[in-house]
Amino acid sequence: MPTSETHQAMFPLSTVLFPHAELPIHIFEPRYQALVADVMAGSKEFGTVLISAGSEVGGGEKRTNIGTLLRVEMAVPFDDGRWMLVTRGIERIKVLEWLEDDPYPKAIVEPHPGSDFSGDPELIDTAAASLRRVRMLLSELDEGPCGPIDIDLSDDPMRASWMACALAPLGLIDAQQLLECTDPVERLTQLIELCRARITDLQHLLSESGNA
Repeated sequence: MPTSETHQAMFPLSTVLFPHAELPIHIFEPRYQALVADVMAGSKEFGTVLISAGSEVGGGEKRTNIGTLLRVEMAVPFDDGRWMLVTRGIERIKVLEWLEDDPYPKAIVEPHPGSDFSGDPELIDTAAASLRRVRMLLSELDEGPCGPIDIDLSDDPMRASWMACALAPLGLIDAQQLLECTDPVERLTQLIELCRARITDLQHLLSESGNA
């Protein structure tokens, strides 16, 4: 993991990865096959940021500058050069400068940890309860996991704040805003507000469908 400014291989994606969250990635584009070959021969780490406009394929996309450093936990190569990766977010990073793609994106990055958790631990329980309610309503609408939903967050408040964000059904803009939030108390507060708004919308949909 970088402790100061460092050159980092980067894989911009059309999704937001939070620290401690797992993300499977199918690697098929030649430039990212080269990235995987390089990182597997070294640290097994690379960075990712959200693509704000454009596509993952072909280059030329617009990228955000706050993202996540991830580590490859499992890598399965295929005979045609493709890879199937299982990765996990390690820490949040800030892109200081984008370098020339050669052949894949590279950047100068630094850790972007934010502040320590200084709020009421009950905030974590409130976030878990809100997430549980959202996921239960989604299951009733056949739009999410079925059956009882158990949200089991870490006892570590900082880790729990990231886990809660990763478990929430968020749009990309909301997810990126939560990733960029440097205060874990504010992050959880924003997440709870988003969940409550989603609960209201889902309850309205259930009422209209006659399932409430």
